[in-house]
Amino acid sequence: MVELNFLLLAFLTVFLLRSTTQLFLHRLNTSYLRQHGKTVPQVFQDTIDQEKLKKISDYTVDSANFGILSTLINQGLFLAILLSGFLPWLVRIINQWGLGLILGGLVFFGALWVLANLLRIPFSLYDTFVIEDRHEFNTKTPALWVIDLLKSLAISAILGGLLLWLLLNLMVHGGGTWWIWGWILVGVAEFLIIWLYPVIIAPLFNRFEPIENKELESSIATLMGRVGLRAKGVFRMDASKRSKHTNAYFTGIGKSKRIVLFDTLLKSHTSEEILAILAHEAGHWKKKHVQKELILAELLSLIGFYVVAKLLDWPLMYQTFGFEDPTPYEGLLLAGVLFSPVSYFLQPLVSAISRKFEGEADDFSRKLMPSTKPMVEALKRLAADNLANLTPHPLYAWFYYSHPPLVERISRLGGLAENPQNRVDRPGA
Repeated sequence: MVELNFLLLAFLTVFLLRSTTQLFLHRLNTSYLRQHGKTVPQVFQDTIDQEKLKKISDYTVDSANFGILSTLINQGLFLAILLSGFLPWLVRIINQWGLGLILGGLVFFGALWVLANLLRIPFSLYDTFVIEDRHEFNTKTPALWVIDLLKSLAISAILGGLLLWLLLNLMVHGGGTWWIWGWILVGVAEFLIIWLYPVIIAPLFNRFEPIENKELESSIATLMGRVGLRAKGVFRMDASKRSKHTNAYFTGIGKSKRIVLFDTLLKSHTSEEILAILAHEAGHWKKKHVQKELILAELLSLIGFYVVAKLLDWPLMYQTFGFEDPTPYEGLLLAGVLFSPVSYFLQPLVSAISRKFEGEADDFSRKLMPSTKPMVEALKRLAADNLANLTPHPLYAWFYYSHPPLVERISRLGGLAENPQNRVDRPGA
């Protein structure tokens, strides 16, 4: 039975505070959009008309309403399962089978993984075939949706299961320093996934082909060469078989590093705009944003592993949630349970760091390109094509946004263009 004590009360307080904050920020943002989203911002008046603005508002509200609803339902179901005594019951059943700590832990987390994915399926279906369909983004067929689901589950089961098996072995046999080795293990696993994703995992879902526009490919190579970046290649991804959303990104590390352009982006943007987008992405690499984010993540991970190691020896944690005989896998789950609502309130810090990096990448793009006009036009087109919210509430943007709001970002780029101090001479200019 769950034990009512200060730990449970503290956990419930933070848990409910998180849900309340999420609901408050959602309502604040949608209300702000209804009040201020009826007029096209000046910087978008040459790109977006009133009809498009209404589509943006409708899509933002629909997706946000569904997002907060699914979030709160999932949190409510999780809390019900946590307080119902189901988890200690599941442990007792596993113990009766005599599977041992490692295999028992795999079965325990495997059962929760299956349950979580079963609960997630209806929301994914509704998001894809109702929300995205309603706003004319979805191009995925039901058959492709099922295939994607099965592939994702298989990859998650194989990679996640292997990592969990290794981690449980360290927890059981690694002694008092298991958490250091566990931290190293997870860090190496993350590095391998980043390295292997472009060449093994991503091709399981999409086709990656060299772009047909050889002139654009040459221009990209020249642009990247000017900043000393050497990618494996420039690839066109068949994103349109799933969605009409547009995007471009750098992926991989070392020899697996490559540039990926959505086919939808290639159709809707000019070559100059694509070069500006990639100049921005090059800024992330040259400014070592990826490395800085990894270092920060690994430092937080190290602290997290240390705290988990201490929590595993805290009897009150197990008693609070009804567990009778503490095991490493129970402690691992409960530590995650306690961390989850607390970590939500670190989001503004993560967002602020990301926005800072995005501003630096924009500055770098300005130095590479003859002017900011291609980047400004690219951002306008991305906003129109993806129905991005042009008027988020400042508090909502401060809390969640990894990029500066579009109006602010475009206005700043315009300011850079007018400031002679931001101009950089280029060879041959």
